[in-house]
Amino acid sequence: MTDSQSRTDLSDIVRNRRAELGLSLRKLAERCIDPENPASGPLWKFGVVDRLEKGLPILVPQTPELRALAAGLKLPPTLIKEAAGAQFLGLDTVWADDHETRAMVHDYQAMSPADRERVRDLMRAWSNHPKATD
Repeated sequence: MTDSQSRTDLSDIVRNRRAELGLSLRKLAERCIDPENPASGPLWKFGVVDRLEKGLPILVPQTPELRALAAGLKLPPTLIKEAAGAQFLGLDTVWADDHETRAMVHDYQAMSPADRERVRDLMRAWSNHPKATD
């Protein structure tokens, strides 16, 4: 996390979902096991989860840690990865009208409405682009 970090997308999800599930920090940390490598055990410490919830600086979680967090929270990994991208990298996921095409856009939420519409126009054009055939 950088000093200028102001997004709390992942922190908010973790805090709210942990409360919904009625889990302590320790219990959540124990459940955070990467389903692709369960032998590695829990990948989160309760102190790091606590810092994340409070929006305090932590190292940027890597993919196995994000999968483990998703498993611990019983949420889709994509949701956790998108929130981490927003919070730590300033990347917003933008879905096209077709609900199939998506783009990762840096600081999309901070863009002007006109610039957001340009991004969406580009996505519409891309989603209507003919698929390559073999």
